[in-house]
Amino acid sequence: MKDFSGKLAVVTGGGTGMGRELARQLIAEDCDVAICDVIAENMAETKRLCEAEAPQGKVVSAFQCDVTSETNILAWRDHIKSTHNTDHINLLFNNAGVSGGSSFIKDDRDQWERTFNICWNGVYQSTRVFLPMLIASDEGHLVNTSSINGFWASLGPHSAHTAYSTAKFSVKGFTEALVNDFRLHAPHVKVSLVMPGHIGTDIANNSRLVHGGKQAEFLTDEELTGHKEYLLSNGAEVDHLSLEEIRQAVDTFGKDFRDNAPTTAAEGAHLILEGVKAEKWRILLGDDAHRLDEAVRANPEDIYEVDFFNKKLVPTLG
Repeated sequence: MKDFSGKLAVVTGGGTGMGRELARQLIAEDCDVAICDVIAENMAETKRLCEAEAPQGKVVSAFQCDVTSETNILAWRDHIKSTHNTDHINLLFNNAGVSGGSSFIKDDRDQWERTFNICWNGVYQSTRVFLPMLIASDEGHLVNTSSINGFWASLGPHSAHTAYSTAKFSVKGFTEALVNDFRLHAPHVKVSLVMPGHIGTDIANNSRLVHGGKQAEFLTDEELTGHKEYLLSNGAEVDHLSLEEIRQAVDTFGKDFRDNAPTTAAEGAHLILEGVKAEKWRILLGDDAHRLDEAVRANPEDIYEVDFFNKKLVPTLG
């Protein structure tokens, strides 16, 4: 698929971040786009931006959808068939994801399973529902977003990171297995695995909302105390901070994660689309992802040791 003109792309998690940027860049390349998101306000803004930038005659549709629900995805599929008057799609970007559920031992089971179900089951369910429409096209491409945490299940030695990492390893294995499956049974459909490093998205703030949390300004003292205890349990030096300072830290963390990333969401989306055009099955996003990949491959037995993190990763990743 050397260009996207005249194609139809389906994007999960299209409300912000790389999902929004994928939608905007695809529409700019004369591609019709169908997005979903669980947060309606974010999705509506993406749709507004795409429509303002769309070439004449291009269709942008949006549908509020929880990707953990097959019923929701089936309803979205039917909406796409009707809105775009089609029986096929050309591109499916399984981009939706959240963080959370860090410890399998200590953290809340519901949050752990919610994180896992969005990051893994969302990919599985969406692929199950839309694959017949991909196969029905003359040429199709499936793009599944994993993470560097799909080959390194850690954020470092001082914090657990199990739900997200487990899901992203699942996405990686599933997508790699599909490479040969498609070659055997649907050779006109290609597949790509995306493994981002630190990309400038709103995943931190959005994850809190998806898990039933609040914007920082609305957190109660009890909730702020909980945040402080969680940070302390993960090795953060916040014991000296007041609750109002914790509130400020919660507010600024998500913004800093987005605004100070080495790779922007727009840059990440561009790399994905270039990888699709080149039919790359493995797409690493960001210099940090490439460096971590090299370090993990060189020292597979040591990657969860403190010395590996301090002596190999910190100097390499900066």
